[in-house]
Amino acid sequence: MDSRRLVIGTRASKLALWQTHHVRDRLLALHPQLDISLERISTKGDEIQDRPLAEIGRNSLFVAEIEEALRAKRIRLAVHSAKDLPSTLPDEFGIVAFTTRADPRDVLVSKQGTLMQLPPGTRVGTSAPRRACQLKALRPDLIYLDIRGNVDTRLAKLDRGDYDAIVLAAAGLDRLEWSHVVTERLDPDVMLPAVSQGILAIEAHADDADVARLCAPLDDPDARTCAVAERAFLAAMGAGCNAPLAGFATLSDNTLTLSALVGATDGRAVRVTRAAPRTEAQALGESVAKALMAAGGAELLAAATGGGDHTDV
Repeated sequence: MDSRRLVIGTRASKLALWQTHHVRDRLLALHPQLDISLERISTKGDEIQDRPLAEIGRNSLFVAEIEEALRAKRIRLAVHSAKDLPSTLPDEFGIVAFTTRADPRDVLVSKQGTLMQLPPGTRVGTSAPRRACQLKALRPDLIYLDIRGNVDTRLAKLDRGDYDAIVLAAAGLDRLEWSHVVTERLDPDVMLPAVSQGILAIEAHADDADVARLCAPLDDPDARTCAVAERAFLAAMGAGCNAPLAGFATLSDNTLTLSALVGATDGRAVRVTRAAPRTEAQALGESVAKALMAAGGAELLAAATGGGDHTDV
């Protein structure tokens, strides 16, 4: 295999292409000798737009077809929003880099004001059970509706009046230079983010030493530490769980703090926060999951229907 030639697999949305071009450009800046091309791959999550995500299952919804291309060696690496990845990967693959985390928060986009200013009965679009749960706890008087599509599609639906407000990830809007449409950035104390939100993950064959070497400078140690803790929490909660789940880690010096939440569709939720040395990221994620289950999360999980890992836009 020519070590200078890299084919990167990516979804075809504007945001996915921005993310992949960003990784490609960074690789070329580091390794000008590379010949890099992109393969756009349509995933099940992209193709099914007329049903809520919870109905079609979330596990590998935006990943499976890309991993199949990786398995067939049509591509040598893939760029994902890290929150799209299942909590565990097939043994044949690994994450060769987690990029520096962008703004991990969710944002409200509305012409009717901030979250607490929205009039009762306002129609809010979100496809994420995680968001709907936390929003219902804060504003049970609003109407929450499922919304599908990429970032630009969702903004178009808001503009034509299908919704009065929508909730999206800040990182996507910032990357596409649409920050000006943001009405309010929701702090984690208000809206706990999805696991690994704001981080890009570069996936490759576990035994592809050349790709691992080329991508190593793109790996951010802080982002990796946070991602490991958050993904360990998600895995410990059960990869097949379809309950609203959130997990967000922060670093201060060498102390890693992880806040996590499990909820129900009616707004009930249990939240736990714990800290540990950064070297214990995996163990911290697992201990937070155990504490969350003991604090009432087990009952909420038992009440949830089957599904998979959670994906938010």
